[in-house]
Amino acid sequence: MGDSLILVGRVAGAFGVRGEVRLTSYTAEPSALLDYRDLKREDGRPALTLLSGRPAKGGLVVRAQEVETREQAEALRGLNLYIPRDILPEPEEDEFYVTDLIGLAVETPQGEPLGRVKNVQDFGAGDLLEIEPPEGAAWYLPFTKEAVPEVRLAEGKVVAVRPEETE
Repeated sequence: MGDSLILVGRVAGAFGVRGEVRLTSYTAEPSALLDYRDLKREDGRPALTLLSGRPAKGGLVVRAQEVETREQAEALRGLNLYIPRDILPEPEEDEFYVTDLIGLAVETPQGEPLGRVKNVQDFGAGDLLEIEPPEGAAWYLPFTKEAVPEVRLAEGKVVAVRPEETE
C-alpha cells in the first residue's frame, strides 16, 4: 500500500471573515483531521497544514497555514483532502479500511470468480459491498460474516456467498 493516498475530507468553504476554513470530515472521528495536520491534494502535493480547529456541524472549522482570508478559503471549496495510507494505524481484527477493500477480487468458497469490489456503501442498514461482475449489472452483498466469511487482503480477494446461497 506504501505511498497510496486516502481521502479523509473536503473543503466545504469559508467560515466567518478571518480566513477560517470549514471542512467536511470522512473520518470516523472528525477531529482526527487535526491529528493528521498535513493534508494533501489528490496528486500528493501539499494542500493544507492545519494549525488548530474545533468541531462544527458536519465537520470542523480550522485555521490553516496557507489561508489568511475568507476569499482564499472560499477559493478552496470542493478541494478533496488526503493523507498517506501508511500513517493510518492498522485496523482491528475483522475491521478494514474501505480503500483496502476496493478492487479486491470476489470469489465463491469454491473459487468461482464473481467479480471485483467496486465500492463499499452504507445506506443506513450496514455496510454493503458493491460487486462488479465480469459481465452484467453490479450487485450488492451485505458485508457480514455470513455473506463474506473471509477477507484475504494479502491474496487480494474476498470470499463471498451469493445471497441466494445463504439459506
